Amino acid sequence: MSISGYQAFGAGRTVAVIGAGISGVCSAAHLMKQRLRVTVFERSGVAGGVWHYDERIPEDPPYPNETPSKGDYHLSSRGEFAYATPPPEYDTDEDSGVRTRGNTNIADLEVRFSPPGPCYAGLKNNVPTYLMSSVLGPWPEGTEPFVSQKYLEQYIQTLARNHGVDAITLFHTRVDEVRKTPDGTKWEVRSVTLEEGAAGARFTENISHFDLLVVASGHYNMPRIPNIEGLREWKASYPNRVIHSKQYRDPGKYRSQNVVVIGAGVSALDICKEIDGVAKKTYQSVRGGKFDLPASLLPANVVRIHQIKRFALHDDIRSGQPLGDSQAIPGYIVLEDGQVLDNIHRVVVATGYITSYPFLPQLHSDTAPITEAGEDIVVTSDGDMAHNLHRDIFYIGDPTLAFVGVPYHVATFSLFDFQAQAVARVFAAKARLPTREEMRKEYAKRVEEKGYGRGFHSLHAPGHELAYVQELVDWVNSHGAELGEPPMLPHSEEWKKGYDELKARARALFMTPDDRESSGDN
Repeated sequence: MSISGYQAFGAGRTVAVIGAGISGVCSAAHLMKQRLRVTVFERSGVAGGVWHYDERIPEDPPYPNETPSKGDYHLSSRGEFAYATPPPEYDTDEDSGVRTRGNTNIADLEVRFSPPGPCYAGLKNNVPTYLMSSVLGPWPEGTEPFVSQKYLEQYIQTLARNHGVDAITLFHTRVDEVRKTPDGTKWEVRSVTLEEGAAGARFTENISHFDLLVVASGHYNMPRIPNIEGLREWKASYPNRVIHSKQYRDPGKYRSQNVVVIGAGVSALDICKEIDGVAKKTYQSVRGGKFDLPASLLPANVVRIHQIKRFALHDDIRSGQPLGDSQAIPGYIVLEDGQVLDNIHRVVVATGYITSYPFLPQLHSDTAPITEAGEDIVVTSDGDMAHNLHRDIFYIGDPTLAFVGVPYHVATFSLFDFQAQAVARVFAAKARLPTREEMRKEYAKRVEEKGYGRGFHSLHAPGHELAYVQELVDWVNSHGAELGEPPMLPHSEEWKKGYDELKARARALFMTPDDRESSGDN
């Protein structure tokens, strides 16, 4: 093996795992099963990731949001406790590093330190639970196919507790910088821990070193805010009336109001359903993209409209003037087809998220276009995908770095668990990666077949997820057999049957009347 870093593989090596959602918990548990020494870094106070409900709302992202390397929080500088410029409302004792509350509630500082995720009170899974499971443990007997977020969060937390992941997790600890040591043999992780005490908040910076690194920080951190003409002005003038879907929590504030939801993905659909019967009228603005969910899924009171061309405010209205609950935003929206909407009270920007790993700035380029990532960059200026990963997992330039949870349109818990098993076997030297040259050839072939963009990681097409997992299993087992390792088990026949049924239902939803007629499905 000629790839730099292979000497780091093997039982007993140290591994840092960033994130304690389903990807991080599965990764940590499988790594420990392979007798690797694991530390998990989790910026919030609990395991659960995107399924943890926090009623607090993250702060506004920039409008537009176009710099992937910035992430969704303020990165600290080396040698500082949390912020390059400490919030002025906090007093810092230079000797102890303690910051007192001042005029800001400690909870507000926690929100800045660890922005809450997009989970809202009514969130449910959209893939049935019997397809979303880890080999680490079954769902409780009698679990329904579709359940509220609290049951998904509990499932993750049960896995973390039962497999010792909680015990090796540093909670309230955010990773702000990861880089290789000068000799290239270790990953240096700079983390910041937020602790509450009687005197206020204490930030502690720590530097630690690891042989191996797993990034399991998830998809849903950095909101994507499109650069639509006038949207920034609407947000600046009426900040509480324009939000990203990450900030949505419940339908109450939309009562008897006219709402525009921008986007045609799962979040947009869920919010349209949540506010149906509460809002007076809901408009869903879509671009007509490949992965748009069909309008047939929308409630009857929701009107699907064209892409928005621009937002405008009336010239005769003083910008920023407070609005009563019943008052609409004093402006109008122009659509690409020329239609004009007015009397709009609220806008929800449900346009998804930007791929971002701000703690790895050396793997970002905020200027390179998507086609010019080269052989080193993982995230280009668009933030649409993760480049240079072998099988969406191993960083080709240095495979001591792995990512778990990159693919889209999958049965998340199940697929990420398979990825975690593969990483654990490789990191424990129980499976061998191809040479760098072979990995680059395979990656280039995928780019040629799938093109660049978010769809590069999609396993939405029939059979793609099954094929991806089977390839992982076959590859891992081809090496494990030589070492006398127990085989990594593929999807069960029962799972495959349930998956095929789910895909058949999904295809039916996307069929047009002409499709149904030609297939005889009327």
